[in-house]
Amino acid sequence: MRFPISDSQPVTADAVSPVPRSSAPREAPPAVTAMVRLIRDTWAKSEPFIPEISQFFYGMLFTLAPATRDFFPINMEVQRGRLVRALVHIVQMVDRPDDLVPFLTQLGRDHRKFGVIPRHYEAVGTALLASLKNHLGPDWTPEVERAWAEAFTIVARAMQEAAAADVNPASWSATVLEHRRLTWDLALVRVQPEFPVPYQPGQYMSVEVPQRPRLWRYLSPANAPREDGGIEFHVRAVDGGWVSRAIVSHTQPGDVWRLGPPLGRLSVDRTDGRGVLMIAGGTGIAPLRAILDDLAQWGENPKVQLFYGGPSREDLYDLDELRALAATNPWLTVTPVVERGEEAPGCVQGTLAEAVTQQGSWPGHRILVAGSPAMIRATVSRMLVAGSALDQIAYDPFTID
Repeated sequence: MRFPISDSQPVTADAVSPVPRSSAPREAPPAVTAMVRLIRDTWAKSEPFIPEISQFFYGMLFTLAPATRDFFPINMEVQRGRLVRALVHIVQMVDRPDDLVPFLTQLGRDHRKFGVIPRHYEAVGTALLASLKNHLGPDWTPEVERAWAEAFTIVARAMQEAAAADVNPASWSATVLEHRRLTWDLALVRVQPEFPVPYQPGQYMSVEVPQRPRLWRYLSPANAPREDGGIEFHVRAVDGGWVSRAIVSHTQPGDVWRLGPPLGRLSVDRTDGRGVLMIAGGTGIAPLRAILDDLAQWGENPKVQLFYGGPSREDLYDLDELRALAATNPWLTVTPVVERGEEAPGCVQGTLAEAVTQQGSWPGHRILVAGSPAMIRATVSRMLVAGSALDQIAYDPFTID
């Protein structure tokens, strides 16, 4: 099957998550709703066979477009079923344009870094549909095939249009100036890009390190943009994390990293009159710290209440710096939260979700949540139950490693 796709860029994200759903989403046309229903029904039948579908997918993709092999790590076991799951996840969102369009816009810009040509999109779509057809057998009807093809075309076109409209470089080279272990599994890395990266405080970007070529990981700058262009990252080694462990254990000054374009929607509007609630777990403090770093440059700011949490006091590695910032900026209040509080005087005991919702639903506040996917899910769910409105809450999709 051929897909009517123009321009460039492949769908090669690792794992993706939806952006927060808007409070009043546009209703999808009935035809789109029916299309997505077919897609979800057939995917439910296919999902138990992810390993076989993934193997067939990559074999087909590399046959149709051999150059795409260079987009992936040498050890394909690292990928497993991540790309196929990501593709299906995105396709299933086509009935949610208010959520999907901004997400695809950023994804399309991010994937410029692979330097691909138009036929790669078609190869990805053809390989995906062929893989599903191979395992669905008689359940793969003409109606099902049409639904998948149309949905993938919508996704691919949106990504390509975003990529074509981006005037920034596809990626930036950055030299590591400093690598410092903060704890046994946590490192601070400071890099100097060859040219300034036009990111906004709170955004994140994909990073490729020389120790793990072709394996990209999302990291958030922990500082607001500086005149010299320097960027500080906080990286924790994740269990089974190829990239994070390489960064923490093996990064050295002089290493050259590649940085993808800035992504994400965490931000604070100083002029809208709303208070700000920030909720950070572990290294999720990095994007919020960048926003605080930016706010500290102004004389007047909205009131900001930051809940900073982790399993133990040791996990709150940036607490002393944050308290120092709060001491000189009366608009900022910092509340440390630990799950094991018996040895953490001055800290609230419990989970972040519990600590935040004990103070109500936070009406009239802009709420920013950053941390692991599990922490974000638990916190957002608990806040919704407590009465917070979904359109108050912002968080960004990303992967652990």
